[in-house]
Amino acid sequence: MRKKIDIELKLAMKSQNQERLSTLRLISAAIKYRDIALRSEENSSGLNDEEIIQIMTQMIRQRTDSVAYYEEAGRVELAESEKNEISIITEFLPKQLSRQEIETAIIEAIKAQQANSIRDVGPVIGRLKKKYAGRADFSIIAPLVKNILLKSS
Repeated sequence: MRKKIDIELKLAMKSQNQERLSTLRLISAAIKYRDIALRSEENSSGLNDEEIIQIMTQMIRQRTDSVAYYEEAGRVELAESEKNEISIITEFLPKQLSRQEIETAIIEAIKAQQANSIRDVGPVIGRLKKKYAGRADFSIIAPLVKNILLKSS
């Protein structure tokens, strides 16, 4: 994934697409910052793809919040800029699960975990995070898991 970002960064430089270039530089800087923070004698390889996906997911979440604030304040041009950055970052993430796929995955995880009460939400979400990290928005999944467990109990 890191190589793909570097290649796209070089292409954006050649095409002189400033907005894309700026966003790709932000992604690259965030990855390098985390690399440096995690660097140790045991971990000299840097971040893996899963950790890079987490960084980009966090970047999308930050920009989504910014869009809401900008639109509330009437700053449409800034909101559009943030939306464009979100679309560029999203290009590098794995395909997101549909609502139907999410619900199916939740039901499978509940069955596999043998969950039957609201107390089992944590383990079910943990199982889902292991399997679907970066492919689903867990701010949506958590309430769905709670609702399904409440209905089943």
